[in-house]
Amino acid sequence: MAFLAACGTPPAHRPGGQSAAVADEHGEGGGGGEERFVPSYGKPELEQALATERAALDKADAALAQLAETGTDDQLRVATADAGVRRRYVAALSACRDDGRWCPPRLDEPAWAFDDEAGGAPPLDAALRFDVVGWRAIASELHGRACACRTLACVDSMTVAIDVLEARCTPDVDGDETAAQSVTWARECLFRLRGRAARAVR
Repeated sequence: MAFLAACGTPPAHRPGGQSAAVADEHGEGGGGGEERFVPSYGKPELEQALATERAALDKADAALAQLAETGTDDQLRVATADAGVRRRYVAALSACRDDGRWCPPRLDEPAWAFDDEAGGAPPLDAALRFDVVGWRAIASELHGRACACRTLACVDSMTVAIDVLEARCTPDVDGDETAAQSVTWARECLFRLRGRAARAVR
C-alpha cells in the first residue's frame, strides 16, 4: 500500500533522534542511504524492553491457548490480532537492536484510546495547534505513540487520529519536512504493526 506524507514531503532531522543521513556521516547508520530514525535510548534500555515484551508475548500466547478452549469467537479473534501486533512490535525492537532499523521513538506503552465517532479530541500531550510549530509537536508525538502500539485497537484508532489531525493543518504547514517525516514514520509503524508492507510515495 502507498501513502502520502502529511502536510508536505519528507525527510529531515527528527527532534529527539537523528536521521540516517546524519548517522551515516558518523559511521552509525545502517548504510544504503535509507532514512532511519535513531532513538535517544541506549542498548541496555532496548534489551530490557525486549525482555519485557517477550515475556508479555509468552503470556499472550498462553492466554490464546486458553481462549481456544474456553473463549468466545470474538474473544479469540481480538486476542489473536493483539498478539500479532505485539509480535511485530517485538520484531521491530529486534531489528532496531541488530541493525538500527524500525526503532520506535519510545519504549513505554502510553495509554491511548480514541473514537472519532464519539467526538472529542485525540488524547495527546501536545497542544492541538496546527501552525508549523504546533504541528511539528503533534506529528512528533503521533510518531512516538503510533510506533508504541501493542494492540490492533491502538493501531486502528491511531490511524484515524492521524487522518483527522492531518486534515486540520493550516496552509503554512504545507511542505514542512520535519513534521512530514514524523508522520511518514508514524504511518510506516502502523502499516508494519498491522502486518502490511509500507512504502512511501515521493
